[in-house]
Amino acid sequence: MAKPNYSFAKRQRDLAKEQKKEEKLQRKKAAADEEAGALNPDAEGEAATDETETPKDPAE
Repeated sequence: MAKPNYSFAKRQRDLAKEQKKEEKLQRKKAAADEEAGALNPDAEGEAATDETETPKDPAE
């Protein structure tokens, strides 16, 4: 009978754990990005309008 390869099994568990951790980080990042967009939906629009406005004359 063949001996079990414990190091291979451990490596597979570690890889699965690492992959699960990475997926969790991606989900958290996506949720944070979505929440930031929901809180300030026109943040990008404000930056664009600031650049197109005419500057005020300080002499007035």
